Amino acid sequence: MADKEIDEFSGTETTGHEWDGIKELNTPMPRWWINTFYITVIWAIGYMILYPAWPLISDYTHGYLGYSSRAELSAEMVVARSEQQVFLDQINAASLEEITASPELQQFATAGGRSAFLVNCTPCHGLGAQGAPGYPNLNDDDWIWGGTLEDIYLTIKHGIRFTEDWDTRDSGMPAFGRDEILDRAEITDIAAHVRSIAGLEHDASAAARGALGFADNCAACHGDNGEGLQELGAPALGDAIWFYGKSAEEIAAQITNPKHGVMPAWAERLDDTIIKQLAVYVHSLGGGE
Repeated sequence: MADKEIDEFSGTETTGHEWDGIKELNTPMPRWWINTFYITVIWAIGYMILYPAWPLISDYTHGYLGYSSRAELSAEMVVARSEQQVFLDQINAASLEEITASPELQQFATAGGRSAFLVNCTPCHGLGAQGAPGYPNLNDDDWIWGGTLEDIYLTIKHGIRFTEDWDTRDSGMPAFGRDEILDRAEITDIAAHVRSIAGLEHDASAAARGALGFADNCAACHGDNGEGLQELGAPALGDAIWFYGKSAEEIAAQITNPKHGVMPAWAERLDDTIIKQLAVYVHSLGGGE
């Protein structure tokens, strides 16, 4: 104690230690901080005794209370499933129109359908159902096979051109060029006529020549004015929505050797309740008929 002195600059007692002329001041931690530290130590020891804490080789310390967050989650999931089952049973027994007529059921079905959509449908249709080249946008008003609740339900359940389902809806556009039904010049003229129907820039003389070829070969499915025919899955040609491209070259390529998309039938992968929820969700995106 005799070595301790009061620092002349700070007025604080020193510890008596000095290094290179620098004296150590005796400024202990505040009592409140030390007490808080002791409390946290006691709390940690109590926690280790009461709750799971230490990992072992093949197990862990379970604690005096035997608490398990996994067991708590499992119990909560049982309760949640029980509450959901009430709505699922109602959806299973109800028609699509009855589901949408009930605000409570529609809200539940829409939420469930969105979850199912994110898991099963986004790889093709996108997270926002915006589609991609060859994959339909489900937010617009253009429906190749119909956009009513029942149409959407049938498409999801049985797919399109899915040969493993006997009830799948199927249609095939002839390969007018590959099968030599039309020559290249005729196809070029028809492509110009299709662009004229859509109000796109085109060669007027070629479009005029292609009008007859369109009437003879295309109007039966696509309509005289390119309005499309949902019963056959023939898309409308007069709007601004193009499945495989709208350039003259892309249209000619589709006439020459058409691409035919395939959608799987989900009836064997998803139960009917989930398919109904998916139909309600897709219909709710804004483009449903």
